[in-house]
Amino acid sequence: MSSSKLILITGVSSGFGRALAQEALANGHRVVGTVRNEQARQAFEKLDPANALGRVLDVTDFDAIDGVVADIEASVGPIDVLVNNAGYGHEGIMEESTLAEMRRQFDVNVFGAVAVTKAVLPYMRARRCGHILNITSMGGFITMPGIAYYCGSKFALEGISEVLGKEVKPFDIHVTAVAPGSFRTDWAGRSMSRTPRSIPDYDALFDPIRRAREEKSGQQLGDPAKAARAMLAVIASETPPAHLLLGSDALGLVRDKLSAMSDEIQAWETLTRSTDG
Repeated sequence: MSSSKLILITGVSSGFGRALAQEALANGHRVVGTVRNEQARQAFEKLDPANALGRVLDVTDFDAIDGVVADIEASVGPIDVLVNNAGYGHEGIMEESTLAEMRRQFDVNVFGAVAVTKAVLPYMRARRCGHILNITSMGGFITMPGIAYYCGSKFALEGISEVLGKEVKPFDIHVTAVAPGSFRTDWAGRSMSRTPRSIPDYDALFDPIRRAREEKSGQQLGDPAKAARAMLAVIASETPPAHLLLGSDALGLVRDKLSAMSDEIQAWETLTRSTDG
C-alpha cells in the first residue's frame, strides 16, 4: 500500500466516523463515507470535494451492500481500509427491553458490520492486502447495568474480529477491533435508543446510572479527533494490533475486569479441573 489510502468508513455523519474522515482527508487520504440520505451525502462531500465521496447506504439493507462496494471498487478505486463504524447504543434494563430492540441492535452493530466486511473481503483477498477496523467499545470487554443489548453486540463484534484476523492473516489482511471508552460523541445523546422504564424494582439500581450518563453526555474525557489520529496511526502501522483500547477510562476498566476474571478463575480452579476424565 502507498502512504495515501482509499478508506471506506461506514457512518460518517457524526461521531467517530466523521472525526476519522476529517483527519484522514487532512492527512491526504481519500475517503468514501456511507450516509443515510442524499442531504448527508452532499454535506459530507463538501468537506473535500476532490477526496470525499459519499454513498447512501443503510448497513442493514443487506441486499444493497455488495452493489455499493462493487461500484466503489470499479469507479473510485481499490479499497485499502474498511472502517466499520456505523452503529448506535441501546440503553434499557434487559427484562424491560423487547426482543425487537435486541434484533435491531444486532442488525446494525453486528450483522451490518459483518455484511460490509464480507462484501469487501474478496477484493482485499485477491490483492493480498488490506486492513479492517471494527469500532467496538470498552463495552465489548466490560459491562454495566442497563446496556445488555449494546454490550452483547460489542462482545460479539470483538470475537468475530479476532477470529477473522486469524482467518485472513495468510492473505496479509489485518483486522483491528478498536474499543473506545467514553468520548464526546452523540453516543449517549441523540444517537442512543432508550427503552422506557416499566418495572419499579429496578429503579434503585438503574435510575442513578441513567441520570449520570445523561449528565455526562458531551463532557466525557475522550476527544474524538485524538481517537481519529490514533486510528490513523494503527492504519499506518505494518504490525497493527488485533485489539486497541482508546481512552484511559477504557484502559483502567478493562484492566480491572481482566484482573477480577483472573482472580475468579483461580478461586474456582479446583472445580474447573474436576470435570476432566
